[in-house]
Amino acid sequence: MAVISLSRIIAHWAAILPDRVALAHEGQGVSWIEFEQRTNRLARAYQALGVKPGDFVTIALPNGTEFFEACFAVWKAGATPQPISARLPKIERDQIVEIGAPSLVVGVQPGEYPQSACIPEQFVPDVSLSDAPLPEMTAESFKAMTSGGSTGRPKLIVSKTPAAVDPDLPMLEIVTGGTMLIPGPLYHNGPFLWAMQALFRGCTVVVTTRFDAEETLRLIEAHKVDVVYTVPTMMRRIWALPEETRSRYDLSSLRALWHLAAPCPAWLKECFIGWLGAEVIWELYGGTEGQGSTIIRGTEWLAHRGSVGRPVETCEMKIVGEDGETLPPGEVGEVFMRPHTGQGTTYRYIGAEAKAIEGGWESLGDMGWMDAEGYLYLTDRLSDMIIVGGANIYPAEVEAAIDAYPGVRSSAVIGLPDEDMGARLHAIIDRPEGPASDADMLAHLSGRLVRYKVPKSFEYVAEAVRDDAGKVRRKALREARLAPAP
Repeated sequence: MAVISLSRIIAHWAAILPDRVALAHEGQGVSWIEFEQRTNRLARAYQALGVKPGDFVTIALPNGTEFFEACFAVWKAGATPQPISARLPKIERDQIVEIGAPSLVVGVQPGEYPQSACIPEQFVPDVSLSDAPLPEMTAESFKAMTSGGSTGRPKLIVSKTPAAVDPDLPMLEIVTGGTMLIPGPLYHNGPFLWAMQALFRGCTVVVTTRFDAEETLRLIEAHKVDVVYTVPTMMRRIWALPEETRSRYDLSSLRALWHLAAPCPAWLKECFIGWLGAEVIWELYGGTEGQGSTIIRGTEWLAHRGSVGRPVETCEMKIVGEDGETLPPGEVGEVFMRPHTGQGTTYRYIGAEAKAIEGGWESLGDMGWMDAEGYLYLTDRLSDMIIVGGANIYPAEVEAAIDAYPGVRSSAVIGLPDEDMGARLHAIIDRPEGPASDADMLAHLSGRLVRYKVPKSFEYVAEAVRDDAGKVRRKALREARLAPAP
């Protein structure tokens, strides 16, 4: 099939499957024809508010059908959706709106951003607006995701993939007209991408407001889900359910359980392979920037235990030593990747500069090694980024919020092991006048950081945590707190 503009993809499926459910959320369903008509009217409302082709539209909506309708209305207006957490503190949202300069912010009160039109959650377009198809328009970029920056300020990662798709192109084990379950937050790149790729292929997408382990199993059975998106924290919580609870649900419809966004312990992966079958378990390693990725199926993993797979056909990877040399198989170094189309062809940043070594190779900040067959094995993180429950957190962003507390001279945020979330945030704070109460610090941070970025524990120290150059040795701080007591 030919490539179809995302401004036309709903109409394509509405003509084929008009009454089939396209979106399901908390027991409510939206058919393809309803989806088409509602997004046509909404796109016209967005255009009346000033959205033009090539614009960004910031979408601060929780998981639900309204989120999807907003994204597709944006595509129908020829613009690019730029999702953020609906619970993002205003100070952080302000920074994103400043760098993205959207023509519309969805999910905030009117007037909150004088430079942009603003509409609240549950916005309803004027009923006089037509729900007939709009002229076809295709945005140059189909998504602009947000990432915390290593400097403490957010950045936008703007995809260079146009807002168009070939619905017949195989992708992520998605069956045309199948059913996808998304129990993760849609403003994150993984859930967003999996959900949208499923819709592009005529699937029913079942989305939850938030993750619940048993509810995930119930929804798989009830909707006969064939593909589900997870992160290892979700898998841990599902596995922690009593065995009689897990075995209560019929999961035989599943053809692919994807896990990504964070390292998965080998023991947990083996448990899922034993439970659901090796052919069902799939893993992907990569970044929002899309420079490269690896994929591995459970059957392949059993023969290469611990690997995250081989590079996909669109990219290449290599392991680089401390002196910049390419390392041979079996030696640990930093993992670098680049697309075959060249560095910078898959994304561009707003609010940051891309970093690459000679030849256009880029790194996600991971250490690892490759075997003689080209399978990649990750060993540790080189960068400061901490992964908590599948979410990427840059310490500088959290430290900037802590340092704004009265009396704090400096701070360092590290990740400590956590069985459930993979890591938990621990803050080491240099405050000469002594500790602040946890309640006061938490109240201060809650106005500046989204909840998952707030440290779980605070430690106050008398000595400086940074050297005269402002540098912090996070690895040493972390190792000191993991060392056994003498």
